[in-house]
Amino acid sequence: MIAQPADPAAGAQARRLFVFSGGFLTQPRIRRILTLAGYDIRIGKPRAESDLIGVWGKSPTAPRGEAVADWTGTPVVRIEDAFLRSIRPGREGGEPPLGLLIDPRGVHFDSSAPSQIEHILATDPLDDGAVLQRARDGIERLKALHLSKYNNFDPALPVPEPGYVLVLDQTRGDASIEHGGANAASFREMLVFAQEEHPGARVVIKTHPETAAGRRPGHYTEGHAHGRISVLSDPVSPWALMEGAIAVYTVSSQLGFEAIMAGHRPRVFGQPFYAGWGLTEDENPVARRERRLTRAQLFAAAMVLAPTWYDPCRDRLCSFEEAVDHLEAGVRAFREDRNGHVAVGMRLWKRRHLQSAFGRERRLVFEDDPGRATARAKAEGRGLLVWAGKENDRFQELAGDHALVRVEDGFLRSRGLGAELVPPLSLVADRSGIYYDPSRESDLEKLIADGPPAGGEMRAERLVARLVAARLTKYNLAAAPLPDLPEGHRILVPGQVEDDASIRLGAGRERTNIALLSRVRSENPEAVILYKPHPDVEAGLRAGAVSKAEAEALGLADIVLSGADPVSLIDAVDEVWTITSLLGFEALIRGRRVTCLGMPFYAGWGLTRDLFEVPARRTARPSLADLAHAALIAYPRYVDPVSGLPCPPEVIAERLAANDIPLPGPANRILSKLQGLFASQSWLWR
Repeated sequence: MIAQPADPAAGAQARRLFVFSGGFLTQPRIRRILTLAGYDIRIGKPRAESDLIGVWGKSPTAPRGEAVADWTGTPVVRIEDAFLRSIRPGREGGEPPLGLLIDPRGVHFDSSAPSQIEHILATDPLDDGAVLQRARDGIERLKALHLSKYNNFDPALPVPEPGYVLVLDQTRGDASIEHGGANAASFREMLVFAQEEHPGARVVIKTHPETAAGRRPGHYTEGHAHGRISVLSDPVSPWALMEGAIAVYTVSSQLGFEAIMAGHRPRVFGQPFYAGWGLTEDENPVARRERRLTRAQLFAAAMVLAPTWYDPCRDRLCSFEEAVDHLEAGVRAFREDRNGHVAVGMRLWKRRHLQSAFGRERRLVFEDDPGRATARAKAEGRGLLVWAGKENDRFQELAGDHALVRVEDGFLRSRGLGAELVPPLSLVADRSGIYYDPSRESDLEKLIADGPPAGGEMRAERLVARLVAARLTKYNLAAAPLPDLPEGHRILVPGQVEDDASIRLGAGRERTNIALLSRVRSENPEAVILYKPHPDVEAGLRAGAVSKAEAEALGLADIVLSGADPVSLIDAVDEVWTITSLLGFEALIRGRRVTCLGMPFYAGWGLTRDLFEVPARRTARPSLADLAHAALIAYPRYVDPVSGLPCPPEVIAERLAANDIPLPGPANRILSKLQGLFASQSWLWR
C-alpha cells in the first residue's frame, strides 16, 4: 500500500518546502498539517537537492512556485483540501480543513497527468482485506451520518419525490472543469443528454451551495426550470438526494464520487479522478485509465490511502476513521445548535459549560422563567433546552409543539462530582424523553434499538477496552485500596441517591438503599454482600445515607466500603445487584452479571437479569458493544476541555486517563460550599 508522509516526531528528517503563496504562512492549520507530515515550510530560494516547492493545486498563485521550480529544477508538491473538509467552505467563516492531499505527482482534478490518487488507483494492488473493509464501513458510515466534503446542509430538509434524474451544477471557473477536459458547453450538453436519455422523467438540477449563497455563479439558473426540469437550491443532504435519483449526471463534481458510493453509475462529461475505472459512464474518457475497480477500492484510495488527515483535538495526524469521528462531533453540534437555544432550569455554575457545549453556533440564551423562555424561543426560532430534572407538566404545556430538548450529564462525566460543581465533559441532549425515565421512549432507547452504523460495533469495542484498561468510570474519583474481602460468592450493591430522578421514575418496590440491601440479602442469604455508598451521599451532598453500623447490624451487608474504587470492586465480585445505578452499566462492560430491581437504560435488552417489568417497546436484543455504542458514542455530546472543540469520546477517555483536565477554579469551590449551606434557597440555583 502507498505510505503516508513521515511524521517528523517519529524521527524522520523534515524536507524543506518553499512556498510562494501567503496562505501557507497565514493559515495555521495548513502549516501544522504540513509540519506534522514532514515538511519544513520556508520562503526564499530552494538550494538543496532535497528541497521542494509547495503550491496550492492549480490556484492563481501556483504559477509563482511553478516558475521558481522551472528556474531551479526543484520538484513541485501540490496541496489541496481532502474530500472531507469541514462544516462550511473555507471562504465562509474561515474554517480550516480536516485533511490535505499532499501530491508530489500532480493534482487530483487535473487529468493531463496522473495524480497521486490516480497512481494509487492504477498501480496499487488494492487487495488488502482490512483496508477494503475499512472502506466499505467508511462508505456506510458517511451515508448514515450524512457527511460530505462540506456539511452546512440540513438532512431533515425534504428532497423531491423519488424518480428524478439528477443533474449536478458546478461554479463557473472551477478548476476541476478547466483542467478536467470540460468547459461551459459540457453543462449544456449534459442537460440535453439527461432529457434525451430519460424521456418523460423529471430532471432536477442541483445548484452548487456557493451559487445558492450568491458567492459564485453556476452554469444553470432559475431560467432553466420549465416543464419537467426544476432547479433545487435548498441545502439538502447529498445522500438523501442520491437516494431518490434514478440517474446522476455530472461534469466533475465531487457529488459524482458520492453518487458512486450511493450505488449509482453516474454519467460523466468531464475527467474527474473517479472516472475511467469502470464505475461511471464516461462521455470523455481518459485513455490511460483502463483498470476496473470496485467502489471500495476507489474509496480506499481517495479517502483512506491518499489523504493526510489531522486530529485538531490531539494535534496529530490521524486515520480516516479518527477524522470522521471528529467531523461527526462537530457536524452534530452544528446541526443541533444552528438555530440557537433558550435554556431554562440551568443552575448558575453550569452556564459557562453549557455555553461551550450548545452555544458555538449561536450564543445560548438563559431564562429562569419558563413562560419567558418559551415565548422567546418561539419568537426567535430557537430551540428550548431544559435541565431534565426541571421539566414539569406546565413547562411541557407552555412549549406545546415547539422543540424541547432535555439536558443531563453523560455517562463519562469528569474527575469529580457534579454535586461538588465539577463541570461535565459530556452532556446528553434528548428530544424524545430522558434516559432514566422508562415510562416513555428516549433518544437513547431509539439508538439502542436501531443499532450502530457500519464499523460502530468495533469502534465501541475499542472504546470499552480503553475505558477498562484505564479504569475509567463516570466520576473517576481518587480511592483508597480495597481491604481484604471475605471469601465466597461476592455481590456488589451500589448505593444510590434516594431522591434521584432515576429512582423516582425508574424504581419499583425498592426505593431506598435499606430496601435494596434487604432484597439482595433475602434472595442471596449465603452470599458475601459488599455495599458501596454513593459518592454524592458520602460527601454529604445528597440523600440516602446508610451507616456502616446500621447495615452490618441488620445483617444486610457483610462489609460497607466507603470511598472504595468502583473498578476494583467490580473486579473483585461475581455480580452486581442494583436499582438503576450507572455502576450496573460499568459492571456490564467489564463482564459481570447484573441484576436490576428497577429499569435503567441498560436493562430490558437481554443483557441483564431484570426483576422489574420491562417496557414492551424494548424488544431489540443488542450486543454489549451495540449498547456501549449507543450510550457512550451516539447519545452524549462531548467537549474537549483542552481545545474547546466538540470531540469524540475517545478524546475524553484519553484526557481522563492522563488526568489532562483543567481543575475547577476557586469560584467553583466556593459555590460548592455554599450549595450545602443554601440548598433550600432556590434563588441561588435557578
